[in-house]
Amino acid sequence: MSGLESLYQELILDHSKRPQGKGLAEEAGRTATSHQRNPICGDEITLRVRLADDGSEVTDVTWEGAGCSISQASASMLAALVAEENGMPRAEASALIDGFREALRSRGEIPLDEEVFGDAAALSGVSKFTARVKCAMLAWVAFEDALARA
Repeated sequence: MSGLESLYQELILDHSKRPQGKGLAEEAGRTATSHQRNPICGDEITLRVRLADDGSEVTDVTWEGAGCSISQASASMLAALVAEENGMPRAEASALIDGFREALRSRGEIPLDEEVFGDAAALSGVSKFTARVKCAMLAWVAFEDALARA
């Protein structure tokens, strides 16, 4: 295993052990919630987005879930990424979801850019394992669904 792969593995384990954004915030202001489940492995995520009053920006992402370290780390990484932005425009959020999906479906051909995806770039290697792509995508699908509901 290369040094970079080892670092990425440590990031995934760290996020699964010390998740960021875990614990659903109360439904106050403009919020939307999505529950997603992977019936193949049993992973589950309930994700809540909070938007600015005018709906133009995602101001917060919180979640609850159970499952493998990849699904839990992915949810944590997504929440941390949104928190770093201090208000992420909806168009940017949609572009992130699309970019994440494209990279994870690429079977390792398209790596996630660390400057854009932060710690979530550690999930690039998951794209080589088809059975694990749904685990990594679960929170991002919930994010996409919650944005559509908002």
